[in-house]
Amino acid sequence: MSVVPDVRYARSRDGIDIGYQVHGDGPIDIVFVPGFVSHLDLLWDIPTFAEIGERLSRLGRTVSFDKRGTGVSDRTLGFGSLEERMHDIGAVMDAAGIADAHIFGVSEGGPLAMLFAANHPERVRSLAVYGTFARLLQAPDYPDGMPQELVESFLPIVEERWGTGSAMRFFIHRMPASDDVRRAMARYERSACTPQMARDILRLNVEIDIRSLLPTVRVPTLVMHNVDDPLIPVSSAQYLADHLPDARFVTRPGDFHTSWNPADLWFLDEVETFFVGERPPRPITERALATVLFTDIVGSTEQAAARGDRAWRAVLDRHDQISTESVERFVGRFVKSTGDGILATFASPSNAVECARDIRRREAASGVRIRAGVHTGEVELRDGDVGGIGVHIAARIVGLAADDAVWVSRTVKDLTTGSGLELEPCGRHPLKGIPDEWELYAVR
Repeated sequence: MSVVPDVRYARSRDGIDIGYQVHGDGPIDIVFVPGFVSHLDLLWDIPTFAEIGERLSRLGRTVSFDKRGTGVSDRTLGFGSLEERMHDIGAVMDAAGIADAHIFGVSEGGPLAMLFAANHPERVRSLAVYGTFARLLQAPDYPDGMPQELVESFLPIVEERWGTGSAMRFFIHRMPASDDVRRAMARYERSACTPQMARDILRLNVEIDIRSLLPTVRVPTLVMHNVDDPLIPVSSAQYLADHLPDARFVTRPGDFHTSWNPADLWFLDEVETFFVGERPPRPITERALATVLFTDIVGSTEQAAARGDRAWRAVLDRHDQISTESVERFVGRFVKSTGDGILATFASPSNAVECARDIRRREAASGVRIRAGVHTGEVELRDGDVGGIGVHIAARIVGLAADDAVWVSRTVKDLTTGSGLELEPCGRHPLKGIPDEWELYAVR
């Protein structure tokens, strides 16, 4: 591309400015979600990213952006949670006038792209991901992940080298060992973010875990990976392919994560075929990804007996009124009253938690204590009501929550990491009728 596209700005839902570029004018719309860190003005100087931009531009109208905290996007308020970064994709699409698009996410951009597809399937025509993962860190039920000690030793090395031109060699392989390349990459590193931000971004990346949400990504998905990727093992991609409902898995021999050499970008051929190929219409689904909130008045049976029917009815009416107002304030949907509590759904996990806290605070002023449970998962839409496994899990969590407390699932914790929400572990618990034990957390 002879001229670097102009940078424009989208305003995110929380007021952050997100820098983006629009390039190409083909018949389809594409949104490119970058990995680790980027800088829109300097990416075009790196051969591999220039080639990605050129190829996508020939394929369709392409929108690229710098994630919050990096590049030309707002860098004053940190990097944000996974949920906040996911919503930035929608903000950029809105600013560019794109109703729906093919989404292409690489490396760390993969989880963001998959999370966006789960939350907004109506805006995603198809999804392609390369060199990415659902989880990076090793766990008892995820033995192929990175050991914690390896991560802890790696982060200070990246921070120490950041700005010298050598840190990005961990992520872009086959880079020439020339002074010109080193100086160019040093400028790129310093412009993309600070050393501390690079470390913080990597730390947040290793805390990502969207495994439980993969079954809710109900769009055609292409998963691509190099067999000998030294940064993210191919088993991470295999896990995605095994757990995404409509996935095609493609691997190639290769010992790099991202290569400096444009000739190594085999996955662009796969993306082109996948995005422009004919596919059957997407089936209409009555399932959706949502964050479910249940509340429950503490000691309702005892209070009803002590207060009498009329006074207790007034308590319940007040709880419904407060809850309805709070749900509306935090952009949720009040589904129904459960007798001594409420059921509501939200597009945003953090909004659901803040709503629960608001209801608890307002009820406490009148001497009524509540407990709340929050979980993000798949729900079934039933003529204005909701059901399904996501609703059952949230119901079990509120049943376990301590008095005057808001408890959330591990999924909610993972999606809100980096948002400033303070959570305390409450251990692993069996949930009646739900397989396995579940990690639960209390909101401070």
